[in-house]
Amino acid sequence: MFSTVLVANRGEIAVRVIRTLRSLGIRSVAVYSDADAGAPHVTAADVAVRIGPAPAAESYLSIEKVIAAAQATGAEAIHPGYGFLSENTAFAAACERAGIVFVGPPAAAIEAMGDKIRAKQTVAKAGVPVVPGSDGLGLTDEELTLAVEQVGYPVLLKPSAGGGGKGMREVHRAEDLAAAIASARREARGSFGDDTLLVERLVTSPRHIEIQVLADTHGAVVHLGERECSLQRRHQKIVEEAPSPLLTPEQRAAMGDAACEAARACGYTGAGTVEFIVDGNRPDDWFFMEMNTRLQVEHPVTEEVYGVDLVALQLRVAAGEQAPWPAELVPRGHAVEVRVYAEDPAAGFLPTGGRILVLHEPTASRVDSAGSVSGVRVDSGIAEGGVVGSDYDPMLSKIIAYGADRAEALRRLDAALARTVLLGLGTNIGFLRALLADPDVRAGNLDTGLVGRRLDALTGQDLPADVVGVATGIALLDLEPSGAVVDPFDIPGGWRIGEDAWTVRRLEVSGHDPVEVRARGRAAAAEISVDGAGPVPITTVRADGRHSDHRHSQGGVTRTWTCARDASGVLWVGADGRSWAVREQEALEAAAEEAAGAGGPVLSPMPGTVTVVEVTEGQQVTAGQTLVVVEAMKMEHVLAAPVDGTVRELRARTGGTVAKDAVLLVIEGADDGS
Repeated sequence: MFSTVLVANRGEIAVRVIRTLRSLGIRSVAVYSDADAGAPHVTAADVAVRIGPAPAAESYLSIEKVIAAAQATGAEAIHPGYGFLSENTAFAAACERAGIVFVGPPAAAIEAMGDKIRAKQTVAKAGVPVVPGSDGLGLTDEELTLAVEQVGYPVLLKPSAGGGGKGMREVHRAEDLAAAIASARREARGSFGDDTLLVERLVTSPRHIEIQVLADTHGAVVHLGERECSLQRRHQKIVEEAPSPLLTPEQRAAMGDAACEAARACGYTGAGTVEFIVDGNRPDDWFFMEMNTRLQVEHPVTEEVYGVDLVALQLRVAAGEQAPWPAELVPRGHAVEVRVYAEDPAAGFLPTGGRILVLHEPTASRVDSAGSVSGVRVDSGIAEGGVVGSDYDPMLSKIIAYGADRAEALRRLDAALARTVLLGLGTNIGFLRALLADPDVRAGNLDTGLVGRRLDALTGQDLPADVVGVATGIALLDLEPSGAVVDPFDIPGGWRIGEDAWTVRRLEVSGHDPVEVRARGRAAAAEISVDGAGPVPITTVRADGRHSDHRHSQGGVTRTWTCARDASGVLWVGADGRSWAVREQEALEAAAEEAAGAGGPVLSPMPGTVTVVEVTEGQQVTAGQTLVVVEAMKMEHVLAAPVDGTVRELRARTGGTVAKDAVLLVIEGADDGS
């Protein structure tokens, strides 16, 4: 076994690999960019090496810098995690040249499976069913069109290189094909540097089911069952579980055998995943999609159900051990994982960002007295006080729950999400709770389009009345004098003969229209009126224990809220897994907003980089005209003029970085009196 291993990654997967290295008594080496200098994976490792500035191309994607860090620290092996260099044949080859073990498959296997067209050809020769479609390399637009005519509509256009749903396009009509090909090529070229496309028959009730395989360097190959990954947004997984609620034991065995054949066909070693698309209406119809030649994000659900450590098995295979897995691989119970992202589901899952003001992750209870895996597991790569920016993937952590059956696992997972608090930036935690509560999800009636069909219902949740109430109560608490009250005018509202005076505030709550709140009294005994409604009594007090916790009573209901203010004065409040950003609007600002009509400031919807500025100061624009393009994580967002008007206060600059809600420019409406 190795004595020192370098982890060529960041975030939760780097922390997770380091955890296994520590348990095996192996010295761990982390690499980090300037943006990650204080990140959890850096502090978790025995040794950490700076490899460059924040852009991944200059740090985590630099083969030369990673190899140099390994050589400088005496690392005998490199674990690539997932993403970055994990499926890079040049990196695997560079490790071999440097005499360093790459904890993954041979470069030839990565190359064979990394190209979707070649992968389909390879596994088809081994007798693995593949989706009907094109099988030629480098098809022109005309050849793609002919292939579509042969396959028949609907079809799916897919980049031959890369993954993560980027560049994929569904096409249902012939008149849409040309535009879809052009768009898919453009995104594939921008994301992977390769615009080669293939065509596949579109399975109209698709379920995404994958098989975990393990192969040693002596020819042994086994599988550890399947994972259901059908709950996705933008073709990217957000919920995964093992086993699938769809498959019968016979279907599971057949897919497992096919996955092992696919691994043998490309000379695979280590841990890998063979992905299949399954017709939800006809589960016996399943087809090979692709092979991920690395550890998967969702590997923990397999670990929980099979009682293994896949990272440890990867290391043992890389060290040359023969069949290091248990002699009997028997699944027990059920596990479900959710991915926690810094994103706004209501805004099309645009990435968010900011400083983590408060972080409370659910406690984990992994092993009971009988030695069975149970409870909740958290794989996290964040810490309170850390900054989530736009340089890297917005996934923050994973929460995994295990149960004796699927219903128990789902109950535990929902309870864990309800106990999770993350304030300072928008996340998908509340959305995940709503998704897990969906009747079809509870029943296991899944497909890859479910999230898209239900998105409005899953994100269109009303604003709970006590969000405004607790924000107002905390504002009153902030006005309380810190010492003994000697002057009656020191208390909120001042002193009056008769009843207390009303204080008026205008509050903006993230994702909702501004509200006017009238309040009087002290936080411990106050009443509020929202948008002219009748007064409602509230009580807000600081809770014992954590300074950020408050107990708030309103409408006969009392619950604990976690609250914190960011540097700009925005109050973040959270409870039951959901959170809201509450900003008090100044009177002059509110008046200006009303006077401006539909014009006003144009804000960045996400933290990112300004890639295009189409306008100049003083330019006349029409409603719908493109103003600025902001990009984050290869996702572009085009900002258009809300009304006819004039560009004022242009702050956006091409190449400049912007925060979420940063003012890019102001549109002075044509009817604003100018």
